[in-house]
Amino acid sequence: MTGPRVLIADDDNLMRAGLRAVLSSDDTIDVVGEAANGAQAVDRTKALAPDVVLMDVRMPVLDGIEATRRIVAAAPAARILILTTFEDDDYVLNALRAGAAGFVLKRIQPEQLIAGIHTIAAGDGLLAPRIAPTVIAYIAGQPAPDTAAQRRLRDLTPRERDVLTLVAHGLSNGEIAARLVVEESTIKTHMKRILAKLQLRDRVHAVILAYETGLVRAGSPATVAPPTRTEPR
Repeated sequence: MTGPRVLIADDDNLMRAGLRAVLSSDDTIDVVGEAANGAQAVDRTKALAPDVVLMDVRMPVLDGIEATRRIVAAAPAARILILTTFEDDDYVLNALRAGAAGFVLKRIQPEQLIAGIHTIAAGDGLLAPRIAPTVIAYIAGQPAPDTAAQRRLRDLTPRERDVLTLVAHGLSNGEIAARLVVEESTIKTHMKRILAKLQLRDRVHAVILAYETGLVRAGSPATVAPPTRTEPR
């Protein structure tokens, strides 16, 4: 069975060996290479075309955040999952702004890491439960909404704004479909259009934008307009 191709980037030899051993427990994951610093991660991503790069943050020569930025620019098909021991706000936000698709801590359970890699490879985003509130609280605490980002929301239809609102409140596609009384496939179509219109890579970056623009505020209820009879199911 074919699954995600993964590159492991970490300056700790023992950590790389451990990660390779963990990922080998899933027959569908193919570890195509390793990198001991950010510069190697960039070069080997270009050469090996992995689906997912498992990226450490603090590395010599080039750190994981700058490596992420360069990989996103040079090999946009590669998805970056940051794996680190650090929960510092700046690391999280800078990694996501560099284009990382997800951020998890090294104390994650092996089965959760494997599931996270599959999530990232499938095109979705991922934030560790302990990190997501930090990101949202930071953005929500900014003095004013991002007006440039607000203008991007104008391209969304009212229903697409509703879907983005519910996504930002943490609802799954199935939960949103139930709330709006439509099929889950309809919500998936909405999400594809939202990401395309807003030029976003995944669901995590859509949530960040929703908070940056003030579309959703921390602590606000997840309310949307009632479904209409003409809306496709």
